[in-house]
Amino acid sequence: MSDLLQRLLAERPHLLADGATGTNLFDAGLATGEAPEMWNFEHPEKIEALHQSMVDAGADIILTNTFGGSRYRLKLHKAQDRVEEINRRAVEIARKVADRAGRPVVVAGSIGPTGELFEPLGPLTHAEGVAAFAEQARALASAGADVLWIETMSSKDEVRAAAEGAASTGLPYVCTLSFDTNGRTMMGLMPGEHAQLCHELTPRPVGYGANCGVGAAELIAAVVNMSGSAETGDVIVAKGNCGIPYYHEGKIRYDGTPELMAEYVRMARDAGARIIGGCCGTSPTHLRAMREALDNYVAGPKPTLDEIVGRLGQISLGANQQASGIQAPSNTRENRRRRRESASGDGAF
Repeated sequence: MSDLLQRLLAERPHLLADGATGTNLFDAGLATGEAPEMWNFEHPEKIEALHQSMVDAGADIILTNTFGGSRYRLKLHKAQDRVEEINRRAVEIARKVADRAGRPVVVAGSIGPTGELFEPLGPLTHAEGVAAFAEQARALASAGADVLWIETMSSKDEVRAAAEGAASTGLPYVCTLSFDTNGRTMMGLMPGEHAQLCHELTPRPVGYGANCGVGAAELIAAVVNMSGSAETGDVIVAKGNCGIPYYHEGKIRYDGTPELMAEYVRMARDAGARIIGGCCGTSPTHLRAMREALDNYVAGPKPTLDEIVGRLGQISLGANQQASGIQAPSNTRENRRRRRESASGDGAF
């Protein structure tokens, strides 16, 4: 089994992960409602070109085009019986690009949420979740992925199931959550709770952190809050969206500039992240600026809330409270009101 990610982390202070998959594929012609994973067969040259553009921009880690590669997500496209085939093909494409890079490039097998609710909120049992994640993880591992990359999770139940499924392969894994609801995940987890949960998992992830969310500022606030619960030796991951989404000519765009994403990289390092990349809206152009920022990084103190807001933009009330040591109650009418306000933009700081 590969230990490339661990070796690179032992040799270097930081690593650059790639940018977006979905939004860049939309720019390449993917239609709304299409399964990006089917492009591994229908347009493999476009998937290869996307990986190549990220490597050319300086990525040390590229994620496979398998975010929705579990049987529960693939059933939306009547492809639930093609899990092994789809995930294997995605790794083959990424592996081809990584192996010809002329330098070490980690192939990370992307594993996204099932889209189902776990018991008691929904019908999915823990055993069923573990089986689905293990099925996808085995396909990614057997095809040659270096690490499994569990991302955009929101509940403890799904994190535990995904981690158990990933661990069944023997490969190392990374786990990131999306803190997109007033400083919490959609299911109410705070960044510090995620760190504590990862400390309880066996085996522990080789890295954990945050991805996606509602902008670079909010993600940095999550990393700052998470770092307060980190233990010595923890590897924190920051993979934030490229600014805030907006509609333009019928398409979703992101307002983050290369300059903003370079600033985000510097703040992510100061906040404690060692693996930094971009999520939705992050193009190879953005990633190139992020590579330059990492290469020229000069260490600074952990950013304050005022610095995050001043340099990257507004953050939610919930994220502000966590960093200020004011923990909002998790199940009160007032907290639910704040979450609704944050989601609509009215509760932003």
